[in-house]
Amino acid sequence: MELLKNCPSCNSIEFKTNFTGCDYFLSKEEFTIMECIDCGLRFTNPRPAFDDIIKYYNSTEYISHDTSKKGLVTWLYKAARNFMLRKKFSIVSNYSKGKRILDIGCGTAEFLNFCKKHGFEAFGVELNEKPREAGKKNYGLDIREKTPDFQNENFKFDCITLWHVLEHIHNLSELVNSIKELLKPDGVLIIALPNSSSWDAVHYKKYWAAYDLPRHLYHFNKNSFRKFAGNHQLKIVKILPQVLDSFYISLLSEKYMGGTQNLIKAGFKGAISNLMAGKHESGHSSLIYILFPEIS
Repeated sequence: MELLKNCPSCNSIEFKTNFTGCDYFLSKEEFTIMECIDCGLRFTNPRPAFDDIIKYYNSTEYISHDTSKKGLVTWLYKAARNFMLRKKFSIVSNYSKGKRILDIGCGTAEFLNFCKKHGFEAFGVELNEKPREAGKKNYGLDIREKTPDFQNENFKFDCITLWHVLEHIHNLSELVNSIKELLKPDGVLIIALPNSSSWDAVHYKKYWAAYDLPRHLYHFNKNSFRKFAGNHQLKIVKILPQVLDSFYISLLSEKYMGGTQNLIKAGFKGAISNLMAGKHESGHSSLIYILFPEIS
C-alpha cells in the first residue's frame, strides 16, 4: 500500500480522516478516505500502488471495460451510455473550436467512434490492454497506452476529454501537465467527475457507489475541484450536470447498503438527488467541468 504524506491537489500536509469505507464491489477490503484541511479534497489514503491496483479491476462485473455480461445493471449502464454518447458529443461540439479530439481513458472507444462518424479526427488513450485493442480493432482508431506517446510526436488537440477518469489517476500533476502540453492555446478540457457533496452521496454515506474504493483515488466536489483547477492554471467556464448518473449510482448504492437491487427505491432516490441539486449549490451526483487554460 502507498501512504500519501501530502495532499494530491495542494501539497498540504494537514488532513484528517473523513471515514472508513469498503470495496463493496469486489475485494470487500476496507479503505480510509482522508480530507485535506486546506483545500477540502477527499482522497483514498493509504491506497494501492500503481503496480498493484489492477487486481481491483479484474472482474467481468467491471462493466466500463466489459459490457458482455447480462443483467439489469449492465442494461441500464448501456442505455445510459448510448444516451450520453450524443450528450457528450453535443458538449464537445459546443465548446471545441476545432475537430481534433483526444479522449483519455477511452475504454472500448464508443465515444471516439461516434465523434469520428461525425467528422472529428479522433484519438484515444487507454491503459488497459483489452479495451484498448478492442477499440483499435473495431473502429480503426489511433489509441495509445499512455498520454506521453502523443507528446513525443508533438500532437496538439482542440479538445481533450476525461469522462470519469481523473479520479483513477495516481499521478495527477503529471497527467495535467501532459494535458496542458497537448492542448492548443484555445483548446478546451472537459472533465466529468462524481460529486461527493451531492444529495445521494450524503444520503448513502459510506455505501455511496461512486466512492468505488479503492479504484477511485480522489473524491472531488465543486469546491475542491475549483481549487485543484486553479492550482494548475485552469479556468472553469461552465459546470454541467449528468442527471442520469444519480439513478445508476443509487441503484448500486441500494445494493451495497441492503444486499439487493431495488429499482423503484433507487429511481426515487435518484430523482430526489436531481431535484435537490436544483435547489442547492452542492450539485448533481456527477458533474461535467468545462475548462480552458489560463493565459498568463
